[in-house]
Amino acid sequence: MKSLHAFMKKEMTEQLRSGRLLILGILFVLFGIMNPAIAKLTPWLLEMFAESLEGSGMTVTEVTVSALDSWMQFYKNVPMALIAFVVLQSSIFTKEYASGTLVLSLTRGLERFHVVVSKSAVLFTLWTAGYWLCFGITYAYNAYFWDHSTVRNPVFSAVCWWLFGVWVIALMILFSVVTNANTGVLLGTGSVVLISYLIGLLPKISRYLPTFLTDGNSLIFGIAETEKYMAALGIAVVSALLCFSFSIPIFNKKQL
Repeated sequence: MKSLHAFMKKEMTEQLRSGRLLILGILFVLFGIMNPAIAKLTPWLLEMFAESLEGSGMTVTEVTVSALDSWMQFYKNVPMALIAFVVLQSSIFTKEYASGTLVLSLTRGLERFHVVVSKSAVLFTLWTAGYWLCFGITYAYNAYFWDHSTVRNPVFSAVCWWLFGVWVIALMILFSVVTNANTGVLLGTGSVVLISYLIGLLPKISRYLPTFLTDGNSLIFGIAETEKYMAALGIAVVSALLCFSFSIPIFNKKQL
């Protein structure tokens, strides 16, 4: 256990030294503030451009915003936050393959599965902390500016999106032990997510796919019931665990 803790500490130190921790922190805080800010400024922006829009034949009516508009903005921005997270962290394994630092650590007695466990724990911790920080900032501003009682299932919809992120990160870990370059990690992860999205265009299948969890707007507007998402939640959890479970034996046999 001492070697596992030491390697996790080393990973967090590397996140700090490389600046990735700072970048992610700024990114999630910025998105958390932007969501209510954009919603709050929308009427003012439309009013400011009203004359030019009327000159183009468009009539601007009075716009009323609510907490729902801010949450809609949240679900527009959180995919960009996840993409940025994956891009920044896609080399967490592969840069050590290239530098050969893992070989040095393993020759000093570090177990191979400790590498996968520690790096995975760091990734899941960073995603969880960043995501819920962003959510918390948005929630606080929304509750301050608007009547939040109009929003349905805000926490459950957020949990669904967080779990989708966990599933994506589990895919990233799997492809990180399969390939030796971060381009392969990005292509593999992106391809699986894209295939899931395309298959999800079929109405009868969509509710069983992890990508279904990204439909937060239907939940906050009360269009869909929470029970509809249970199958996708279960499949996302199981598939994420399988990805992580397969990563360990694959890495144990990997030539470094």
